[in-house]
Amino acid sequence: MAGVKGRSGGSRPGAGRPPKEPEYLNLSGIYDEPDKFLKAVMNDNGSEAKLRVDAAKALLSAQVRRAENGGKKDAKQAAAKAAGAGKFASAAPPRLAASGGKKV
Repeated sequence: MAGVKGRSGGSRPGAGRPPKEPEYLNLSGIYDEPDKFLKAVMNDNGSEAKLRVDAAKALLSAQVRRAENGGKKDAKQAAAKAAGAGKFASAAPPRLAASGGKKV
């Protein structure tokens, strides 16, 4: 129906590439950490080579990021040490004259 408004053009039924079958991994076990799962995929001989390479890349990038950044807690501790140094460092407590400088 060429020329009829709303009836021409658009997708045709059955046109295009057929959908791929989903690929399932034969990894038995439950993984509580992503690192362990990626290592299992990388070492699985039954998996496709491209999938294994992608798992290795993801694992490597995660390890590099973790080594570079260190995390939120490490950054917070480093900032606290930097703020407490230099001109604004806390002074040493005074020595007690009564005890001859020894701890009481």
